[in-house]
Amino acid sequence: MTATERATVEVEALLGPTPPAQRRLRSPMAWWRDPWRKPRILATVTWAYLLWALLPVVIAIQFSFNKGRSRSAWQGFSWRWYWGDPNLSVVHDPTLHRAVYNSLWLAGMTMLICAPLGVALAVGLTRWRGYGQRPANFLQLIPLVTPEIVIGSSLFLFFTTLVHVVHLGRGAQLIGQITYNLSTVIVIVRGRLLTIGSDYEDAAQDLGASPMQSLRTVILPLLSPAIFASLMIVFATVIDDFVISQFLSADASSETVPMKIYSSLRATATPAVNALATVMLVFTVTAILLAVFVPRLLRRGERGSAVEDFALEM
Repeated sequence: MTATERATVEVEALLGPTPPAQRRLRSPMAWWRDPWRKPRILATVTWAYLLWALLPVVIAIQFSFNKGRSRSAWQGFSWRWYWGDPNLSVVHDPTLHRAVYNSLWLAGMTMLICAPLGVALAVGLTRWRGYGQRPANFLQLIPLVTPEIVIGSSLFLFFTTLVHVVHLGRGAQLIGQITYNLSTVIVIVRGRLLTIGSDYEDAAQDLGASPMQSLRTVILPLLSPAIFASLMIVFATVIDDFVISQFLSADASSETVPMKIYSSLRATATPAVNALATVMLVFTVTAILLAVFVPRLLRRGERGSAVEDFALEM
C-alpha cells in the first residue's frame, strides 16, 4: 500500500463511511457537509482574486497600444507609444530613455555587488561556530523584514545630516538598494548551503584540496542555481522599487522608471507611460521566469529548488 493509499484509509477512518448514496445528495446542507465535495468555492475565490489582480494590468497594457492619446478610450491598435511617435514614444523620448537606463544601471550594479558580498556572508554565517553566531544569524534577517519606507527614510536622514561624503543621487540609491537586498541573497544561498551539507566539502579536502580550492571548485558550482535565483529576485525587486529610490534621489538625473511613471501620472500623461510600464513588466516577469527555470536546469534533476530552499530557510 502506498503512502497516499494509507493516508486515504486514515482520513476515511476519521471522517466515517462515505456511501455513494450520501455523495449524491443535492440539498445545500448535505452538499456543504460532504467532505468529499469538489473545492469549487476555493477555486472560485482563487480565480476571482486572479482576475481582480490582473485586470488593471491587462487594461494598462492594452492602452499602451492605443493609437490616440487617450488612456481611457480605445482608438485602435498602434505601436505609436513604443517607437512610432517621433517625440513622445519610449524609443524617442530622452526622459524615458534616462529612466530606463537608471533603472537598469541600478539593478545591474546592485546585482554585481550583492553577489560576492551575499555569498561570502552566507558561507561565513553558515560555517560560523561559537559566540555571536545566533545574534548574527538573527540580525542578517532584519533588513529583509524592515519596511522599505523605514530603510529609505533612515538612509535619507543619514546621508543628509550625518554623512556628507555620499550625496543624494545614484550613489546613494545604490547603497540603499544593496542595504535592502543583500539579505535576500544571503538567505537564499544559505538555504542551498544547508541543503548541500558539508559532505562534499569534507570529501574534497580528504582528497587533498585546500579550503579555498574546495570552495571554488566544489561549493560555488553547487551554489550556482541559488546564486542565480537570488540575483534574479534582486533584479526584479530593484527595477520595481520606488520608495528607496525616491527617498535617495537628487533630481531628474537619478529618476528611475517607477519614479517617472509616478510623476507622469500626476501630470498630463500619455499612453507612453503605459508603454514604459509594460516594458518594465516584461523585464520583471523575465527575471522571475529565469529565477524559476534556469536553476532547475542547473540542478539537473535534483529534488527541490532554490525557492524551496529559501522557504526552508525562512
